Order: sequence, then structure tokens, then C-alpha cells
Amino acid sequence: MRLNRYRLKHLRKKGHKGAKRADDLLKQPDRLIGIILLGNNFVNILASAIASNIAIKLWGDAGLVIATALLTFVILIFAEVTPKTLAAIHPERISFFSSLILTPLLRIFYPLVWVVNFIANNFLKLFNIKLDHKERENLNREELKTIVNEAGFLLPQRHREMLVNILDLESTSVEDIMIPRNEIHGLDLEDDWGKITEQLKHSQFTRIPVFRQHIDNVEGFLHMRKIMNKLAHGDFSIKDLEDAIYPTYFVPEGTPLTTQLVNFQRNRRRIAMIVDEYGDIVGMVTLEDILEEIVGEFTTEPSNTIKDAYPQDDGTILIDGSANIRDINRNLDLKLPDIGPKTINGLILEQLEEIPKAGTSILINNYPIEILHVRANAIRTVRLNCQFGADKNRNKQDM
Repeated sequence: MRLNRYRLKHLRKKGHKGAKRADDLLKQPDRLIGIILLGNNFVNILASAIASNIAIKLWGDAGLVIATALLTFVILIFAEVTPKTLAAIHPERISFFSSLILTPLLRIFYPLVWVVNFIANNFLKLFNIKLDHKERENLNREELKTIVNEAGFLLPQRHREMLVNILDLESTSVEDIMIPRNEIHGLDLEDDWGKITEQLKHSQFTRIPVFRQHIDNVEGFLHMRKIMNKLAHGDFSIKDLEDAIYPTYFVPEGTPLTTQLVNFQRNRRRIAMIVDEYGDIVGMVTLEDILEEIVGEFTTEPSNTIKDAYPQDDGTILIDGSANIRDINRNLDLKLPDIGPKTINGLILEQLEEIPKAGTSILINNYPIEILHVRANAIRTVRLNCQFGADKNRNKQDM
């Protein structure tokens, strides 16, 4: 019963004979328990009867008390505590050896075991306890994360983090990691041709959304590789640009990252526009964004820099209002609420239920946040004292 069932199945697949016997026994635990307890109780009762007879012959009626005390001590030490402790410490070694004895015993005494189990199982059914030997020990996502985190030295820290991130993909949607609508950098076909060519020459992106006047009128995506040759030789025209545009790929907000990863693979796409229930574009997601959720950000920035967050000498942090809450929590080890609004601006507006003025302060999850800059009905910059919040959270845990 102490065996790791998953390791047992692994050993069985490798052809380990002891693992196969033990696994076969554990498939019907009631029969296994039946044969073990049958032998156990038979030996204990037989030992009690023999000890009582010997003690009465040696000491008379007082022998019953002496025999009971001595036999209890002997059975407790040598038949219960010691062997069961040893089995708990070395379950594989003991169980694989024991299976050599228990397997033939179960075959020999099967009729008796069947009768005992029949009576016991029907007695349990009187209390509406259902017995299902075919029920498998399935693990949910949180239990799998616990197993991965407890792997210790068996898995490198980096690999454990990646496995946990993969398990978290199912609970994360595209809108959690999307590039917000107002941060999408695209190519406006209504711009002057000279401005368009300059933008293409200095673009830092491989794939660029193309639209007319605003992002809602998106025409498609442009892959820079298709136009680089003509653009470099100076014979690039508007027709070449339009011919290189491929159709836009739309996905609904709320799509889990696991689903979107499969959709990207199935449709052979790497970038998509996210639309809400009204069909309006709310953001953009790329294959790279999803992969970063697993392996971390692909960046050439120094490791001590954090996107949208700027640590100050006094211990506070300046954060852009458009910063993603999940990214801030992950990079700064904070516990800001990330259910609902996705940005710092949205979180504060939800808490205050109005557009605040610069200088307003608010406490969210014990983190003091001061609003420094407000422009165009949106919070642009805030100052967060994460050290104070961390101390508060730590004191709460201690209490």
C-alpha cells in the first residue's frame, strides 16, 4: 500500500517481474488485504492459544495475564511496529519479495478469501459505500504541480519551472498575455509611401499587422522576409506590398493557451488578432508570447531589468499603468489580484470606480500604490511600495 503507483507502473513497463506481481496484487486491494489479514490473524490467534496453554501449565491462572502481557509485547515489536516500519521505509524491496509469497497464497486460499471479501463488501454496501476496483488514481493539475515542485534534485529548477508553466497554460487565456490594442504597432496603408518604406526599413518585427487608418480595418499581416529583397534594392512598390499581405487570423478572447497553441500548429500560423464578443479587436497574440509563458521571456535586456517596472533607490517601484498584472506579479514576486482587470490601470480603476487624480493613494492587497501620472482618462504611472506589502503579508502568515 505504501508503493508509489506511478513508479510501479513505470517499472512494470520496463519488464520488472516483482513490479508486475505487486501491481497485479494491488489491482484488487480487497483480496490483497484479505489474504494478508487472514494469515496475520491466523498466526496471532494461534500464537495466543499456544502461549495461553503453556502459561497455564507453568503458572496456573496467573499465566493468562503473564502470557497476554508478553505476547502483546512480542507481537507489537516483532510482528507489527518493526516489520511495518521497515516496509514503510523500503516499500519496493519488501513488497517485491512479499509478492513471491502472497501471489501463490492468494491462489491457494482464494475460495476462503472470496467468502471473506463477499461478506465484508456486502456489509460495506449497507452503508452505501461503493467499491470500484477499476477506479484509477487520477491527479488533477494542482496535484501534478505539487509533484513537480517536490521533485527536488531529481529535476533541475529550470525544468521544474517549465513543467509547472505548461500545467498553468490551461488556466491562462490569450487575453492574459495579449499585446493590448493600444500597443499594437502596425503599418497604415493610408500613410505616405515614403513613411511606409521608412517604417519597413527600421521595423524590429518579423510580422507586421497591416491596416487602413485604424486597427479595426486590418487587412492582414506582412512577413518581412517576403519583401526584404525588393526593399533593399529600391524597386519596392505598393503592389508588391499588397501582394505580400496574407489574411488575418482571428481568435476569440478567453481561448485557453493550450487550445491556441494547438490552433497555431494546426493552422500553421504564428500571430493572431484577438476579438471580443462584439467582433472588435482587443489585442494581438503571437506564438512567441505563448512559448514565453513556458520557457520565460526571449530578450537581450540585462537580467536585472524588468519590463514596465523601474526599481528606485528608496525601495519603491515605478510601474507603467499599462503593465500586465501577471507579469508584474511573476517578475516582482507580488500578489496583486489578477482575476478581472489585466493591467495596473484597470485594477486601480476597478478599485476606485472613478478616474483618479495624480497624487491619489490606494491600498490594494496591503500594497500602498501612489498614482503619479494620469493622462487621457488613463493612469500612466504609479509608485508601488512592494516591501511594505511583503512585510504585511508575511506578518499575516505568521499570525
